[in-house]
This record gives sequence, C-alpha cells and structure tokens, in this order.
Amino acid sequence: MNLNELTIKSAKQNLKDKKFSATELLNAYLDQIEKKNSDLNVFLTVSKEEALSQAKKADELIKSGQDLPLLGIPIALKDIFSTKNIRTTAASKVLEDYIPVFDATVVTKLKQAGAVLIGKTNCDAWAHGSSGENSDFGPTKNPWDTSYIPGGSSSGSAVSVAANLSLAATGTDTGGSIRLPASFTNTVGLKPTYGRVSRSGIIAMASSLDSIGHFTKTVEDSALLLNVTAGKDELDATTSLKREDDYTNDLSSDIKGIKIGIPKEYFAKGLDKEIK
Repeated sequence: MNLNELTIKSAKQNLKDKKFSATELLNAYLDQIEKKNSDLNVFLTVSKEEALSQAKKADELIKSGQDLPLLGIPIALKDIFSTKNIRTTAASKVLEDYIPVFDATVVTKLKQAGAVLIGKTNCDAWAHGSSGENSDFGPTKNPWDTSYIPGGSSSGSAVSVAANLSLAATGTDTGGSIRLPASFTNTVGLKPTYGRVSRSGIIAMASSLDSIGHFTKTVEDSALLLNVTAGKDELDATTSLKREDDYTNDLSSDIKGIKIGIPKEYFAKGLDKEIK
C-alpha cells in the first residue's frame, strides 16, 4: 500500500482500523515532497513542525476512539489562504515575509475537522493568471509532462494532488482558477457556488467573484471536503444562509433526464474542432 496514493475515504478507514498512524501518513507525503518539490515547484512553504504536531494530536484522538470528518488527513493550502504564524505570500515577493496573525475561516474549519495542514502551494501571483507560470517564485510544472503548463491560478494545489504531494488541497476560482488546473492535471476540482464557502481570510483576486473550493482525487472526496468547508460565516456577509447539505447523499443518484446547457457564445470563430 502506497500511503500517499490513497483517497480521503480510504485513508480515514485505514486510520480508524489502525493500519497506519496519522504521523506515518504525513511522513509519506513529506517524503514525496522532498523528492519532487524541487522539480515541480509546488510548495512555497512546508509547515513540517506544525503538521507533525497536528498528526500527533490526530493519533491521540484516534487512539482514544474519537472521530472527526478529516481526522489525520494531510491537506495543502493555496498560498492565498491566511494561516496564523505561517508565511502567506500570494506567490508575490511583495508578501515574501508576511506572517498572518489569524487563520482564514476555511483553515479554521479544516483544523476543527482534524486535518493535517502540510503547507502553502504556489500559484499565479495574487491569483492573477490561468497558466501557473506567473508566480514570483517561479512556475509550477505539470507532473504528467513538465514541458506543459499545469493551469492556474491554483496551479500548486492541483499539482500537489496529482503528484501525490498531498491528499487534497484548497483552491480559489474567479474565472477558472480551479477548473483549469483540475482539467490540466487530471484531478477533481470543485468551484462551489459563490457564497457557499467563506472568503474570510482569503487574499482577494476579485471579492465579488471569488469562489473558494478545492482539489481531490475523487468526487466522493470532494463531497467530504465540502461538507467541512461550506456554510454561513459571520465574518463573510456574502455567505449563503441556505442550510448546508450532506454532499455525499446524492453521489449514486440517477442522472437520467438532467440537461447541461452550453452558451452559444462558447462556439466562437476559431474554436478548436475537437473542443467544438
């Protein structure tokens, strides 16, 4: 069993069954980061000591029989999510030494759910870009072929999942910044409806458009992660009052009769024939 190739669901079950510890699971990812990060340029900051402390706490909770939605699960954060006492750069040299004094709401929710937060991932600076090439700290590489772009702006988060450097990763999407890199790296990317997930503590690209989502290996994992991050937040007046759902409920529902609409404006002159 390769520990860094599991899904959230399978990792949780194996942790519960004590097949391995949260610390062992984290170390599998830290080892992969050490092997591949210099080539792929995924992590701008690896918060090793903090992550090891979180994994140790997760092991203690598991040993005592407690359970949390993401207990012991290693997750990476796009480097525009504010993290208390951990460098947050927005992939810009302007913020190279910026250390926030608070966590973004999503980060708080992930911690409360027992997640182990590995570190901060590269992106187009200030989330302005769609290729992953525009970071002040150098471009992120596509793990399937490093001569190809990984898409952006959430390039590092997508690659961290695709290259098994993290089990899941957060991202943001204003005009395709999750959807593009998910497509380019063969990962599951989710851009939730605007206001479904709090923007509080996120360095904004465009506040009236930014949606906070994530990358996973499976659709089921994506639902499990959204169960944690979605919901009303008093720190973000644009979050929806709608009750949070259990997003795993309809994973096996029949899709017969569902129609997908595509705007006619997408079919512009010069569109690639394969895309059309």
